[in-house]
Amino acid sequence: MKIVVLDGYTENPGDLSWDALRMLGELTVYDRTSFGESPLIASRIGDSEIVITNKTPISRQTMEACPGIRAISVLATGYNVVDCACAAEKGIPVMNVPSYGTASVSQFSIALLLEICHHIGHHSQSVRDGKWASSSDWCYWDYPLIELEGKTMGIIGFGRIGRSEGRIARALGMNVLACDPHRDESGMEIARYVDLEELFASSDVISLHCNLTEENTGLINKENIGKMKDGVIIINNARGGLINENDLYEALESGKVYAAGLDVVSTEPIREDNPLLKARNCLITPHISWAPKESRQRIMDTTFANIKSFIEGKPQNTVNM
Repeated sequence: MKIVVLDGYTENPGDLSWDALRMLGELTVYDRTSFGESPLIASRIGDSEIVITNKTPISRQTMEACPGIRAISVLATGYNVVDCACAAEKGIPVMNVPSYGTASVSQFSIALLLEICHHIGHHSQSVRDGKWASSSDWCYWDYPLIELEGKTMGIIGFGRIGRSEGRIARALGMNVLACDPHRDESGMEIARYVDLEELFASSDVISLHCNLTEENTGLINKENIGKMKDGVIIINNARGGLINENDLYEALESGKVYAAGLDVVSTEPIREDNPLLKARNCLITPHISWAPKESRQRIMDTTFANIKSFIEGKPQNTVNM
């Protein structure tokens, strides 16, 4: 069984091992292949039977150029990089990793929020730059400092990650609202379910943890920002396309939105002309919420289990069949 990993570097830059996968077949690992359609993709797949990808697209064109493909495994939860309909037509199961970063992603969203509230990185650097040593006062702060207790967090998308963030927010003394089409008693123990209109109007912090769909693309736009409290904080480490970036830029510049903490943007890697790079009070990190070693090891373990199950004739975590 020939197995190829098309873009393994972000999953394993050297601190994990591919050895488990090597036990399942003849393994070839490429650090990077392409973020866009390219003949290089089919060339590197060649006659491999199992294709492992993270962000390298697997299109109909690629599958037709590589008729030996028998299974595709995605090193992530999202699988929009694969033409799943075409794969289903060809009897190719597409497998993903449905749960691996619940703790790390929710932790990171709170970290973005806490950095906005306290600007710890900035103040630490200012001390190293000598500002405290030369200060006329025994302390100083360069930004308003924000206490979260008693404030309201609205979470859009209240699945595993949203609920994990909600529990942390509750521990910080925040009130939690949630908007999600799927409501159950376990969610009600953490948050009060509301519709989007109430969430926009009532939240001091709005955090996004929903999938990107046609219906919610650009959900955070000028119209909906207008429904929010003045000085709202927006956190997004779900999908960049949930935000209209030009509208958010204008809201940050005007002060309608006090601050934004973003780990994702609409095009990744970020384009140099992204307006949010110049926005005031906008933290941007390079899509790393998922990346603690513990989370990546879970991806590796589940991918091994996915491929092993396929070889044994009982594929698991399939998303297209």
